[in-house]
Amino acid sequence: MKVPAVDYAAVFQATPGAVALVTPQLVFVDANPEFLTLRGLPREELVGRFLPEDRPDKDPAEPLLLRILASLRRTAATGERSTVALQRIDMEDPDQPGVAHERYYNLTNIPVLGPDGRVTLLLHRVEDVTELIRAREVALTLQEAMLPAPRPVGRHPAAVRYRPAAEALNVAGDWYDLADLPGDRIVVAVGDVVGHGLYAAGVMGQLRSALTAASLVAEGPARALEILGLYARTIDGAENTTVATAFVDWETRTITYSSAGHPPPGLLQRDGTVQFLDQATDPPLAARPQHAPRVQAVTAFGEGAVLVLYTDGLIERRREDIDTGLARLADSLARHRAEEPEALADAVLDDLLPPDGATDDTALVIVRL
Repeated sequence: MKVPAVDYAAVFQATPGAVALVTPQLVFVDANPEFLTLRGLPREELVGRFLPEDRPDKDPAEPLLLRILASLRRTAATGERSTVALQRIDMEDPDQPGVAHERYYNLTNIPVLGPDGRVTLLLHRVEDVTELIRAREVALTLQEAMLPAPRPVGRHPAAVRYRPAAEALNVAGDWYDLADLPGDRIVVAVGDVVGHGLYAAGVMGQLRSALTAASLVAEGPARALEILGLYARTIDGAENTTVATAFVDWETRTITYSSAGHPPPGLLQRDGTVQFLDQATDPPLAARPQHAPRVQAVTAFGEGAVLVLYTDGLIERRREDIDTGLARLADSLARHRAEEPEALADAVLDDLLPPDGATDDTALVIVRL
């Protein structure tokens, strides 16, 4: 069968999304119908324009324009794809002059190489992700509604933080919880359901509530996790969830803790030393073929110590050993040990999360003991 010749000009015009071709000197040479609609210009008025002068109504020093130009020039110079992620651009409603609507876009610049391997053109793609962002905002609101509001537990100051991943435009199953127990005691817990999306968030909500209920009647964290593990076996998507939970008792000045495959809680002493509570770790929930009892351990704490529980998004990085992340956390806690929980939580996030956002969701709980 003879393969028909490909009309690449027709393919370009039919490409979904808004795309334009720009020279390495940043002059428009073509655009598909969606890009022309987005720009509100006919093709003959766009082709031949110098991109930095394309929007005479815009300040040439406007931050978004500068980021777009820097990305294009980077692609032209390196021959590598460059992205200007998640930009808000208010667009005028064509049916309502003077009325602007909030829109969100991802902009990607892709090199087109010639036979000699040099960049001959830049494919400038503008992807409208407004509906995805709106769906994400609704989902995040739902997820946050399932998490307890920040509040002191008993007479002890505490801070909680939740940060969604920057890359994934959806929610996940990270959670935290704090609750008062009989006597001068509290329970603190964090957990992480495998996967993303509303389903994972729904599983998270069920497990968080079940663990709180179990903690109120169980004699310790190991038994509470045993009960939660049995419950997890009845819920699709709950298997391999990781959880760390700690019972804090001010009468005995002890922390009794247990972990189901979760990164170890940290105990910051007033002198800046950090102890990771890693002596009671079992597999994640419903990971064993058969249900089995769980282990727990006890450690003492001094006046003014700080208990820190978190999910793996805080410490784990791709191609990096987890001990490196734990050392980074210990260093941050030690340097900011004089801060109260709210300020300490912010400082830890600033120190450990990348400036452009984490690649995984992060939950963090800090309690001054």
